[in-house]
Amino acid sequence: MKHYALIGNPLGHSWSQRLFEEAVPHDMADYRLCEMTSLDGLRQWVSDNDISGFNVTLPYKEAILPYLDTLTSEAKEIGAVNCVKVMDGKLIGYNTDAPAFRHTLEDTLSTLHSPLSTLHSAFILGTGGAARAVAYALDQMGINYTFVSRHLEQHPNSIGYNQIIQTIKQSSNQAILLVNATPVGTWPNVDATPLDFTLAFTNSHIHTLILYDLIYNPSPTLLMRQAAAKGAKVVDGIAMLRLQAKLSRDILFADNTEYQPIAK
Repeated sequence: MKHYALIGNPLGHSWSQRLFEEAVPHDMADYRLCEMTSLDGLRQWVSDNDISGFNVTLPYKEAILPYLDTLTSEAKEIGAVNCVKVMDGKLIGYNTDAPAFRHTLEDTLSTLHSPLSTLHSAFILGTGGAARAVAYALDQMGINYTFVSRHLEQHPNSIGYNQIIQTIKQSSNQAILLVNATPVGTWPNVDATPLDFTLAFTNSHIHTLILYDLIYNPSPTLLMRQAAAKGAKVVDGIAMLRLQAKLSRDILFADNTEYQPIAK
């Protein structure tokens, strides 16, 4: 039997173990949640627990890069990893967040009968590993984007939260994509929101705004509920979670003929 895991901190909100166990027979592999306060000793942990591969979540998607032996070209360009395969003692980093975000956004736009060219611009709340994957996907789709950060001095291509509010208010006739790539609002902090729509937008009917919140637990988040009440189209992170998990499993089990990939 092979052993797989998710590393990060905290992990109480995670569905990764559930999704893995739904897709992989119990006699083929097991999957555990491993909260780590540091990445020190990562290789020893892999060796001691005979780990064949693992997923990576907050706060280590970027911090793990120096601990890996090699990266796929996509993961290297993004600068973040959420899937690591162990082969012959080497740690190989992948990113399945970017393709999962792209495919689910394309699906969302197709249901709205809205071609990509109608999106005036995109704004990404956050600047971490998930935000980097979103930016990479938007680049591939030809959609211009700007990061929204509370630390402008650290991120040249970014604006502040007050600026994004004004931008949305002034773009009522242009389609805008707003992506929440922060963990703010994740269980158990369900009363938190990175952007208070109640205070920011006094008028309703923001029909040209698409809010894609990468958070999946809870769903809907407070941010999604507030945006929907103002007329925005809202999307949660559940479909993206399921697709990136499938892509990760396909990578980790690529050399296992007993594993039957689940269709998208």
